[in-house]
Amino acid sequence: MKAAACVAAAGLLAYPLALATLLAGGNHTASADATSAGAPTAYARDDIPPDYLRWYTDAAQTCPSLPWAVLAAIGKVESDHGRSPLPGIRSGENHAGAGGPMQFLAATWAAYGADGNHDSHKNRYNPADAIHGAANYLCANHASQGGKHLHQAIWRYNHADWYVRKVLAQAGRYAAPTSSGRGAVAVRAALRWRGTPYSWGGGGPSGPTYGIEHGANIKGFDCSGLTQYAWAKAGVMIARVAADQYDDGPHIPRHALASGDLLFFATNPRNPRTIHHVGIYLGRGRMVHAPQTGDVVREAEFARSAYRQRQYVGATRPTPRNRHQ
Repeated sequence: MKAAACVAAAGLLAYPLALATLLAGGNHTASADATSAGAPTAYARDDIPPDYLRWYTDAAQTCPSLPWAVLAAIGKVESDHGRSPLPGIRSGENHAGAGGPMQFLAATWAAYGADGNHDSHKNRYNPADAIHGAANYLCANHASQGGKHLHQAIWRYNHADWYVRKVLAQAGRYAAPTSSGRGAVAVRAALRWRGTPYSWGGGGPSGPTYGIEHGANIKGFDCSGLTQYAWAKAGVMIARVAADQYDDGPHIPRHALASGDLLFFATNPRNPRTIHHVGIYLGRGRMVHAPQTGDVVREAEFARSAYRQRQYVGATRPTPRNRHQ
């Protein structure tokens, strides 16, 4: 049974090369890397409501290697992220019996529904629940294996080839390209903790912790605690202190930056020993970082910030082949 009702047919859409790779099949690792790591593009941040973006990225992590952008693209096609005025989005059902922002049939929801907001209820009209339910459904249909499996999982969501093409094309607009599958995982891991308090000395490979000194009563991350956590999730152990992390991989020139690369900032940009801050590059001139006491883990401008540019030292791309492995 389909998870969602069919929507109006669309013309054939060409999808980007990265997503075409997903459909090629045959190589689980390569196909999963193509989109799972892509940070949200500027278009994605403009088009997707912040709560929905968080729910898409959170839900994707419940199914290893499920691209968050595919979930988001389904949400776009089905209900414009809950904004569609059509019947059956916020209550009731459409002509095919589907309801909620991810357009679940009642029977499919009974089998795959989820409590995404942890209120002990599974409600297909609640966006968090519906998005986590969609992740359940896609994962049950082997979407996490990439290639033809992802294609087939999307097809099962709505039995139409044009629908698969439309979803994949939309996903390609939402996810920034990345040259590193591990970098993709690190980005997703860091974005998962947006809104978490900054804690001096806090955080590590296992997640947020209480810090030291003025961070002793705050559970969260400092800048290097967040980067260490994110890259641990990608299978790469790096040093704990920002200045030491600068040597945990090859240095990457500015023009070659990719999602997941570590960006370093120093009091004296000509002297790496004065490095005092590190963030994770998202693409398109933005980064995610834990800024300072009183702030939270968040996305921020990097390329267009005069303050950051004055202090920029360089970038590193952690790899498994370093002195900490």
